[in-house]
Amino acid sequence: MLTCFIRYEIDPFGGAAFAEYARVWGQAIPPCGAELIGYFAPHEGSATTAYGVYNIESLAAYEAYRTRLRDSPLGRENYAFARRERFILKEDRMFLRLVSAPHATLMRP
Repeated sequence: MLTCFIRYEIDPFGGAAFAEYARVWGQAIPPCGAELIGYFAPHEGSATTAYGVYNIESLAAYEAYRTRLRDSPLGRENYAFARRERFILKEDRMFLRLVSAPHATLMRP
């Protein structure tokens, strides 16, 4: 299992648009084959950094998922919304694998 972390640089006045973008992905991503953990928008500190996080089985599964997402009506609409509104200034994507599992239970005296 891989976890995809997407770091967005957003327009500091684009928070509402990013929130709408995230809500739509919340509906579009799961049916296309990824396990959505969530989208995270600025709250305190930076007003320009946001994240999207989801799990995917493998890089091969990711490629198939991206095709399904691009071809889905919600996916097409959301990509068009982001292009039209221009609230995303930069997007970086990385894939990480969990290496600390299984997690131990803290033993207290």
